[in-house]
Amino acid sequence: MSNFSHFTDDGQIKMVNVGEKQSSKRVARAEGYVKLSAKTFALLKEQALPKGDVLTTAKVAGILAAKKTGDLIPLCHPLNLSFVDIKFELQEKENAIRVESIVETVGTTGVEMEAIIAVQIAMSTIYDMCKAVQKDIILKDVRLLFKTGGKSGTFRAP
Repeated sequence: MSNFSHFTDDGQIKMVNVGEKQSSKRVARAEGYVKLSAKTFALLKEQALPKGDVLTTAKVAGILAAKKTGDLIPLCHPLNLSFVDIKFELQEKENAIRVESIVETVGTTGVEMEAIIAVQIAMSTIYDMCKAVQKDIILKDVRLLFKTGGKSGTFRAP
């Protein structure tokens, strides 16, 4: 088990000690897609859904989620984030919304999980805000797009 960073030698889980690591600027971006019906997509564009302003609500939810990631994922470190943003791209041909997060900090561990959780909660909030008119909304293709900082350097999704 000694090859695994989150296990002790006797197989018990542990939080990685990042106290001795060098601080550096950490940035991560993630994305995901929300697939709607044509009717729901039109109502969203017109801001005519019964629960109100879907994208503003989803943006706030995603930002809050990034800040709470350490409370949600058992072995994640609570981080002091310096920046979080959520962007939406309406894709008319697909009746879809591309959700992208960017998260930044200066610290001893990365912000990949914060970026992923931000996207997932923003997407789930879109679902919640639209479910009164459509139940079969598809949340799909969440992934890390980019990360930089720390010992492992830079990652860019292909």
